[in-house]
Amino acid sequence: MLYSTMPSENTLTVNPRVLQWARVESGWPAERVAKRLQVKVERVNAWEQGKRQPTLRQVEALSRFLHRPLSVFFLPKPPELPPLAAEYRRLPRIRPGHESPELRLAVRQMLTRRENALSLMAELGAQVPAFELIAHLNETPVEVGARLRAALAVPTEDQLGWRTEWEAWRTWRARVEGIGVLVFQFGKVGLAEVRGLSLLHAPLPAAGINGKEIPEGKSFTLLHEVVHLMLAAGKEEKSALLEKRSGAEWQQVERFAEVAASNALIPEKALTDAIGRRQADAGWSLDEMRNLARRFRVTPLAMATRLRESGVMTWARYRSWREAWEKYVASLPPRRSGFATPPDKAMNRSGRPFVQLVLEALDANRITSVDAGRYLDLKFEHFGKLREMLAQGPIGGSSDE
Repeated sequence: MLYSTMPSENTLTVNPRVLQWARVESGWPAERVAKRLQVKVERVNAWEQGKRQPTLRQVEALSRFLHRPLSVFFLPKPPELPPLAAEYRRLPRIRPGHESPELRLAVRQMLTRRENALSLMAELGAQVPAFELIAHLNETPVEVGARLRAALAVPTEDQLGWRTEWEAWRTWRARVEGIGVLVFQFGKVGLAEVRGLSLLHAPLPAAGINGKEIPEGKSFTLLHEVVHLMLAAGKEEKSALLEKRSGAEWQQVERFAEVAASNALIPEKALTDAIGRRQADAGWSLDEMRNLARRFRVTPLAMATRLRESGVMTWARYRSWREAWEKYVASLPPRRSGFATPPDKAMNRSGRPFVQLVLEALDANRITSVDAGRYLDLKFEHFGKLREMLAQGPIGGSSDE
C-alpha cells in the first residue's frame, strides 16, 4: 500500500516515492528541505513515507525549491534518469554522485538546454553544427593549442586591440559557439567547487562557465573546456562516471588542457614580441605582470603560468611571484557584481545560438510564447529587448550577472 492516510481537503495526494526521489536526486538533505518550507524535518520524513500528505502550497514550494515540474510529484513511479556523472567530464575535487545541489541543478539545466536546442533545430529543419576539432594526448599541448587558435580565427592584432576584458570574453565565446559548441553560464555554484565543465555529447557538445568568474578568467576556462571536448572527440576522455584514471594520471590530463588553452590564448610569437629578450631569472613585479596580462586580456596568474611554461620564468621565480600575488588578492575587498537586466541574464545564461533558435521557432509558430519564456526563463515582456540585443551583435555591456 503506497499511502497510509486519506488526504484531507487541504492536502494533495502525491507519490511519496517520487517526492523522495526528487529531493535525493537534487542533492538536498531532508533537513534543508524542511528549513526551506518552514516545517519540521519529521513532517518531510512523513511525506516521504506516505504517512502524511503536503498541502498545495507546500507542493508548489517543493516544485520551486527542487526545480521540478509540479506534475512530477503525481507520477506513478520515479523517472529513470542516467546518473548525472555520466553526462559531464571528470572534474577536480568532484566525486561522482556527490555533487552539490547547486552543481547538480546547473548540469541538469545545461542538459535541458542542449536537448531543447536539438529539438528546435529538428523542428526548424536546421542543420546541427559539427564540432570537428580532435586532440590526442600523444600530441604536444602546444600543437593542440595552435590548432584551436587557428579554428577560432582570432588575429593577434585584434586581440591586442580589445578595449575591455568583457569584449575579450564575448569574442572568445562567440568564436567557440561558431565551431559547434553551446556555451552556457551557470550561477550559485561556488568557484571553489568548479569554474567550468563540459558535456561530452555529440553532436552539439556544451561548455558551462561559472558566472562568478571574472571575465578574463572565463576566457581561459572556456578554452580549457574546449580542449577537454577535443580530447573527448579523440576518445581520450570519458564521462566522470566512466573515467578510470588515477588521480595522478588525471592531473596530467588537466595539465595538458591547461597548457593547450594557455597557448591558444597567448601564442608563442605574440608572447615573444610582447616581452622581448627577457631573461628567465629576471624578476617580475605585480604591476609588470598585470600590465602584460592586460595586453592579452587574461588574468595575471594565467600570464605568469604561461611565462613559466615558455621558460621565460623559472619555477623558483614563479613560486615566489605567485605567493606575492595570492597575498595581494587576499587583501582586496570582495568584487561587486555589476547590474544585469533580465534580457542580459537570459543571453548570458543560454548564449546567442540558443536564444536565436528559440526566437526563430517562436516566429515560425513552432512553439508558443509560453514555451519560449520557459526555455529562456524570461518573461515575454522582455523579448523585444532580447531581439535588440541579438541585432547589436555579441559585443557590448559590462556585466554578466
